[in-house]
Parts: sequence; C-alpha cells; structure tokens
Amino acid sequence: MSMPNIVVLGSGMGGFGAAYRLHQEGIAPVMYDKNGYYGGHTMSFRYESGFLFDIGPHISFTKDTRIQELLAESVGGRYETLQINLNNYWRGYWPTHPVQLHLHGLPEETIVKVISDFVEERSAPEKTIRNYEDWLYASFGKTFAESFPMQYTRKYHTTTADNMSTDWLGPRVYRPSLEEVLRGAISASAPQVHYITHFRYPSDGGFRLYLNKFVPMGNIKLEHELISVDPRARELTFSNGLVTQYDSLVSSVPLPDMIRMIQGAPGDVVEASRKLACSTCVLVNIGINRADISNAHMTYFYDEDICFTRLSFPHMLSSRNAPPGTGNIQAEVYFSEKYKPFSGKAEDWIDPVIRDLKKVGLVREEDEILCRKAMLLRYANIIFDLERADALKTVHGYLDDIGIAYCGRYGDWGYMWTDESFISGERAAERALDSVVSAT
Repeated sequence: MSMPNIVVLGSGMGGFGAAYRLHQEGIAPVMYDKNGYYGGHTMSFRYESGFLFDIGPHISFTKDTRIQELLAESVGGRYETLQINLNNYWRGYWPTHPVQLHLHGLPEETIVKVISDFVEERSAPEKTIRNYEDWLYASFGKTFAESFPMQYTRKYHTTTADNMSTDWLGPRVYRPSLEEVLRGAISASAPQVHYITHFRYPSDGGFRLYLNKFVPMGNIKLEHELISVDPRARELTFSNGLVTQYDSLVSSVPLPDMIRMIQGAPGDVVEASRKLACSTCVLVNIGINRADISNAHMTYFYDEDICFTRLSFPHMLSSRNAPPGTGNIQAEVYFSEKYKPFSGKAEDWIDPVIRDLKKVGLVREEDEILCRKAMLLRYANIIFDLERADALKTVHGYLDDIGIAYCGRYGDWGYMWTDESFISGERAAERALDSVVSAT
C-alpha cells in the first residue's frame, strides 16, 4: 500500500504534534504555513539590537513527563528550570500573585471590605452560577470580584464577566479558603499558591527551539496561504496558485478563517463561525539599558488607565534573551473584532506603552531605550463568551462530517497551553489516520 497523503495546515505546536504522531507511522506529512517562518505563535525573533522576544509569553510548565522528555530532547537538554515569580499592579501597589492570597500591604479599608464581603458571601445561601460574574461573586464577594478579576476580564478578554461562561476556568483562578485569605492579609510571607510553581525555558534561542526535534518530521512549505478548501474533491487552493489534493486533512487554521474558505459550507455553520470570539493582541517589545527592571517573570495590570494588560520580562527567562547588562519587556495590549475592534497600526502603541511603563515606575526617564518594536496578532486568546459553546458545537460538528481533523488553540477553539496544543495535534492525526483507514 502507498502511504496516505495527509496534509497538515499550520506549523505551530498543534501542527507539529500531528507531524510527530504521523512520523510514528512512517508518514511525513506536507505542512503548509502562510508565514515565511514555521512555528506559528511558538516562533521567537531576535532583533538586530540583540534582544530576543517570543510571540507572547511562553514557558513550559507541563506535568506530563512524556511531553517534558520530548521538549528536553528537542533542545538537547539545554534549558533553564526556574521557580516562577508572578506579581500584580493595582493602584500603585504591587501584590504577589494571586492577589486573593496576598492582600497584605493593600489599603486597610480595602482589606477589611474584601474579607467582610468574602465571609458574607460564604455564609449566604448557595446561588445559581449562570456565568463568570456569578462565579466571581460567589467565590470572592463583591469588593474583590469588582476590584480585581472583573477589571482584568475587561482588559484581557475585552468583554464583561457576565458575558463569559466558566468553561475555561480549570485551575486558572484560585478559590481560597477563609484561612488562606486571612493569612495573606496579615502576613507578608504568605505561601504562594498557583497552578504554576516551576517552569522550563530553553537556555538560548527562545521558546521556538522546543520545535527542533519535530521540524524534520514534516515537509514544510512556507509562504503558502490557503484560500479555498473543496471537501468533496479533497482539494486545497493557495494564493500562490498551487492546487493540491489530500487523502486526509489536519488543520490548526482558526475556525472562522477555515469555515470561510470551505466551498459549500452551510449558512448556519458560517453564521456560527462568525459568533466565535477571539482577542487580538498588540505586542510591544521594549529593550532598555539595564536588567534590574523587575524581579517578576510576569506582571498583571488591573487598572484600566494603564494600556497594557500584562508584562513579561524575557531576560528573566534566560539571560541570553538580551545583551549583557540590559533587559527586555514585552507588553500585551488587547482588542477583539467582536467587542473592541482594533484600528491603526501596531506601532501606534509603542509610545503609549512606554508612557505607562514610566507611569508605573518600571522605566525611568533616564533609561535609554535600545529596542522598540511592535507586532499585531490577529488571533490571540479565545474568548469564552456565552455564544461560544453552541457556535463551536455547530462548527466542529460540520468539520467532523466533512472529515477535517482540527487541532491547536484555534482549531479546538480552546484555552490551550503548549502541551495541550501538542497533544491536540496528536489526537487530530489519529482521527486523520482513522479516516484514511475507513476510506480504504
């Protein structure tokens, strides 16, 4: 029997997870990517100034030993293992993350009101949880919910908590006991409790090096932008004129884009795909002439008069991410087509980010800015609004019917970390293999 022609669309973690699984069956899939580089959001760039930035903050904190070993092999065992340090900025205060466990140092009246509301809510009759807002009130009480996570939701997800489901939560928002809240209010040395304790990061070259092992497993075709899919003829058409066929298809293409390109997609499926919401992110990458910017790896910003939602500090992950004696900062500014449309250019946000970095005291007036770059990510984080579940069921059901195996954050349309995206690709490859077997 000849080897099946299995095509993989996209070359991020999901796509390479599929390539790895197919490689185990002796199949080298053709992988198409619209970009001039492989890796998708797993890519890293080193600018001429010497500063290296990933496409968004990337660290590996998987507990899956199989994935740990695969990634370690991919970088030849050359990685840093770091204890994570996260903090927050709120109205001039810098509490440790998560805030609900580290109220110490905040204004006394805020602490008293947070604890009072917390106790009152825990003593109240159990309420129906209809959305994320209800969950926040039930978990933390009114003062904390409205002062911290609900503000962050508007900045990060670009919509309000009452318009979001709780499907995405998992371990991401910690629900403390009264004892934990009290301990964090009276003691500056309250223990850190977070779903991430330690993480790994490549020693040199950025997060993209975790793909090294998998790149040879696929026949990668760059600068191939897909414009049409004919599921009946099993035919793909690209903007450069290439027309090619497939026996089975694995796709990490964002679902709204994929549905738009499928010939004959039913109207209800097209309409459902338009309801799927995802944030757009402007990444502003700054390098300055000193390394002592922050002790944190990442900082969350709640104040809505600060333009960025989160900062990360790549030189804190590996000293080789910045020239000696310097430091780099990556700021995230969020928009979304559905709730907060982006206009203009990514570069328009460089000066506002620098302004607010000075406002919060991380960049000083005398600092020399050695690198100032910006890029726009059309797709960033999936927004779990109240329309997502039904719309996704319709879209995925249709793709299942026409035999397209979807994977990755934008194929599964989920809140996925690196290991989850890779495993998603493996599972999509399994479905693709099963469909080939069924067809024969």
